[in-house]
Amino acid sequence: MAEVMTDKIPANVAGTLAGLFRERVSRTPDTVAYRQYDEASGQWNDSTWADMAAEVARWQSALESEDLQPGDRVAILLRNCKEWVIFDQAALGSGLVVVPLYTDDRAENCAYILNNAGVKLLMLQGAEQFERLLPVRDQLTTLDRIVTLEPVTAPEGETRVRSVADWLPETANGLRSTAGEPDDLATIVYTSGTTGRPKGVMLSHRNILVNADRALEVEHVHLGDIFLSFLPLSHTFERTVGYYIPVMVGATVAYARSIPELGEDLLNIKPTILVSVPRIYERVYNKIQAGLAEKSPLATRLFNLAVATGWKRFLYRQGRGGWHPVLLLWPLLNKLVAAKIMAKLGGRMRMAISGGAPLPTPIARVFIALGLNLVQGYGLTETSPIISANPEDNNDPASVGIPLPGVEVQVGDNEELLTRSPCVMLGYWDNPEATRDMIDDAGWLHTGDKARIENNHIYITGRLKEIIVLANGEKVPPADMEMAIVLDPLFEQVMITGESRPYLTAVIVLNPEQWEIFARGLGLDPADPAALASESVEQAVREKLSGWLSEFPGYAQVHRVTCTLEPWTIENNMITPTLKLKRKLILEHFSAAVENMYEGH
Repeated sequence: MAEVMTDKIPANVAGTLAGLFRERVSRTPDTVAYRQYDEASGQWNDSTWADMAAEVARWQSALESEDLQPGDRVAILLRNCKEWVIFDQAALGSGLVVVPLYTDDRAENCAYILNNAGVKLLMLQGAEQFERLLPVRDQLTTLDRIVTLEPVTAPEGETRVRSVADWLPETANGLRSTAGEPDDLATIVYTSGTTGRPKGVMLSHRNILVNADRALEVEHVHLGDIFLSFLPLSHTFERTVGYYIPVMVGATVAYARSIPELGEDLLNIKPTILVSVPRIYERVYNKIQAGLAEKSPLATRLFNLAVATGWKRFLYRQGRGGWHPVLLLWPLLNKLVAAKIMAKLGGRMRMAISGGAPLPTPIARVFIALGLNLVQGYGLTETSPIISANPEDNNDPASVGIPLPGVEVQVGDNEELLTRSPCVMLGYWDNPEATRDMIDDAGWLHTGDKARIENNHIYITGRLKEIIVLANGEKVPPADMEMAIVLDPLFEQVMITGESRPYLTAVIVLNPEQWEIFARGLGLDPADPAALASESVEQAVREKLSGWLSEFPGYAQVHRVTCTLEPWTIENNMITPTLKLKRKLILEHFSAAVENMYEGH
């Protein structure tokens, strides 16, 4: 994208998140801000910044009718859509504090968050979300109003519910803004809570604006770029990178219809920027690998040659490798292999961003080698969220990048990564003890991640609280092993166990389609439940694991496995809304199987 297309609004000019939106509307009122699919017409519809401003003004008028005061909390429980932005901006411009909720979170979690934050008004999608909250509605004592984007049927006596159509006025007098300061509280974002109750991360306008501003000094986004948004906006990663950064530069955001329709949406929207978590890249990678398994050996060799050549080309362009004659083959290999895969991403992708969790290096290398400008970043909700990112011209996919300008990092005790910057949260809502545990007296935030820093790049080496200590004292990072194992298309989810035990074991969720192929290959009936627990399956799975774990130390090998076809979901309380494993609960669920794997030891 040409540099003349740049129109960044600096953090100090914006002042607040509402100020950022007003400035964007003023600068480029007639350019397309959002693209959204309309089910009724079957078409993608565009909204300009001026269109959005008119809607925000109407929603501000409706909020004013609710007797809300600056600093009051309002919550949002919507799928990604332009109404998410409209509500957020209407609330922020009214001096309110926005509390995002995950659409697929458990009702008990939602009730806890709404009560803990003292939320007065809740904006939700429709019948599915409303019915999920019905069992806990009597617990929602602070809630005065429930507004629904789609009509719902409220139980008798429930007077708090109104639909948006009834709630909004026909017109409004234009955008208004309650005077606010950059350091005012803008949002409370509740962390997933792999153990215990979620904690409310308090982020100011300055926290988020500075983070977005500094990120744009490392990753270049421009007026004219098109994002395809599908990660939940309730996740701070998507909210900052896929929402506030596009406002800051004037880019267009298109909202994907759903994850199953993502492939089709990529072809329709042809985005230039994609923001994703590693799981999406892992699924595409596994699909490629599964497809290659059904093709001829020649096709596999051609693919592998394209990846090897593309990687040499990447290293040469990065200045980390010399020129090689094999690079002369790239135009042909690009035409035969790489370009066809890139076309499935829409054909215009100039940057793909991965964050939220570690991206396995082998997967990153394949996509980069095929010509995708894939850059990994790192951060926490508590840091608004970006701490570091890989620049396009200094991209090491084994690292999580270089610190953003003005973001300090250092390695502390136990190799823990510490960070200090204007992006660090104000603290945890109504939880000063947890705040003191996270941020020390010198202002350093303790990430809980083990790391090393080389050539200004940060390399995450493990998680302090997730280290498994075997009975012989050897320490094992389970997340690294799990990340290696799920590179195999057969394995959907995996959890390594072995704390204080003589050896490691694993509980593994298998991919149903790959299981059918795998079982038949062993002469077993995939529909027979006993097949999963058979000795031949365990032996074959362990052999596969040995290959993926070959680079780990000898003591970091899996000796027994338990296989299941039942996925770990938010609904069955095995993972968080950000897809992190709830290890304690999974261990409890499979306690009998785990004990069986250690029987006699």
